[in-house]
Amino acid sequence: MALYVSAAGTRLSADSSLVAHPKPISQLRPTAVVQLGKTADWVAIAPNAVWVGSTGPDAVHRIDPKTNKLVATVELAGEPCAGLAVGFGSVWIPLCGRPSTLAKVDGTRNVVSAIFQTGPAAGEGGITTSTDSVWLVTDAAGSLARIDPDTGAVRQIVHVPPGSYNPRFSDGRVWVTRADGAEITAVDASSGAVLGTTRTGPGPRFLTSGAGSIWTFNQGDGSLSRIDAHSRQVTQTIALGTPGHGGDIAFGAGLVWTTMPKVPLSAVSAVDSKLLCQWVGPGGDSLGIGHNALWLTDYHGGTVSRLELQDAVTHCRRP
Repeated sequence: MALYVSAAGTRLSADSSLVAHPKPISQLRPTAVVQLGKTADWVAIAPNAVWVGSTGPDAVHRIDPKTNKLVATVELAGEPCAGLAVGFGSVWIPLCGRPSTLAKVDGTRNVVSAIFQTGPAAGEGGITTSTDSVWLVTDAAGSLARIDPDTGAVRQIVHVPPGSYNPRFSDGRVWVTRADGAEITAVDASSGAVLGTTRTGPGPRFLTSGAGSIWTFNQGDGSLSRIDAHSRQVTQTIALGTPGHGGDIAFGAGLVWTTMPKVPLSAVSAVDSKLLCQWVGPGGDSLGIGHNALWLTDYHGGTVSRLELQDAVTHCRRP
């Protein structure tokens, strides 16, 4: 077990041991499996819908969580390459292309309502919504754009460290991971002021929030960094053994859930930051949690599966 040192130099407790006996993903039987396209990537949860991106076609798909049926497919003018976000009655989809753009899909009519000329810096980036804005990193130099959700105008540019691509809004702050380094930056969502940068594990990209913490999924070594949302200090680093590109992270039922190809699910307790269980096998790459379910994509299979959250928790805690 490795020992880690926080950004402030404080020695932290040892990370949890990797699961000795991973479980087969076939143990979790989905309530529904929905075929979407050649690939399936990115999941966003709305109050009455689950949205998932795809290629082949380049589209975003709406699933009714009450029936688990595909109810709408909205084709896009480019590949949905950098996350999905829900806010202001719309779904926000960064599109890769020349030039890169930002699609706004009406969440009621299931149609593209606008295309804005402010696009993502790169694939595998992210997008988030706060109480009054849409936030997107638009270049490799770390330009975090604050976008008016009605007009698409850039209200403000916040400069975060170069190589930062993935923002997440939580409790009045926008947190941005630096995938090209080993940091996360906190930005005040009201003023746009940069509050500070915290050292994380290598290659942090995807992130989530829960239990008073921000959690970064570090692609460089397959670890998880836990950052106290108030002090902005790393309090724990947890080894997952899942390095590499892709993947995703979400919080639900008191657990942090991650996914990677070939390791579709890992679950970490928010109580003691211990890796409780992993499921291995085909599938994985992106997920969302909502409507009492885990929505897990099989990127190469082009599907999204609904796994009942309580069922997954029960299997995780079962010897």
